[in-house]
Amino acid sequence: MADDLKYGYKGAEPTQSFGSNTGVFDPNNINNLIADNKWTTFGQLELIETQTASGVSTLDFTTIKEDEYGVHLLIAHGLNKSTADVVCLRFYESGVLETDYVYKYGIEELQSNLVGQQIRSTAQNFLQFEVANTAEDTAGYNYFYKLGDNTSYSYQTSQYINDDAPRIKFYFGGGSLPQNSIVDGFRLFTNSGNNFNGVFSLYGLKFTI
Repeated sequence: MADDLKYGYKGAEPTQSFGSNTGVFDPNNINNLIADNKWTTFGQLELIETQTASGVSTLDFTTIKEDEYGVHLLIAHGLNKSTADVVCLRFYESGVLETDYVYKYGIEELQSNLVGQQIRSTAQNFLQFEVANTAEDTAGYNYFYKLGDNTSYSYQTSQYINDDAPRIKFYFGGGSLPQNSIVDGFRLFTNSGNNFNGVFSLYGLKFTI
């Protein structure tokens, strides 16, 4: 494409932004717009940050780009604890960690031996990030919704699997912070203060309503 025909236009070039692309684009144009985060493709995951926990009792994500993404995905694998414990979650609201008894959650546990239970609370000072109260390996993911929207509650849903030999345990559920606020980060920590390990990758999801 000729140099004076950038983004399919000759002369004045229209402003390009995510959700609003104008012109006739060749592959180089598209690649350049993708690199500038200006090309519209809904549904793709974009890596924000990966952290590795190694013998820690807390892990903070404080740069989550809540003003760019309405949905976040946190994938965890190799998650294990120094002893039986549960990894929990608290949100940062405008930089301040919310520790009051305002969180709500409900989780269903299913086991390979057909035994299960419900884990729930309507007034707790944390969300259950994962509920495998064992030291064995756990893997899974959490979706977060509306974290950067100060007109909405913040929500999360999760699915996890845990090898608690000789059983396999599977968990699914969700929770909320029922307050209209901007959530700009979150903390993972063990309920009893024990150390944990694991690899955690946070993604933003491009979408439209």
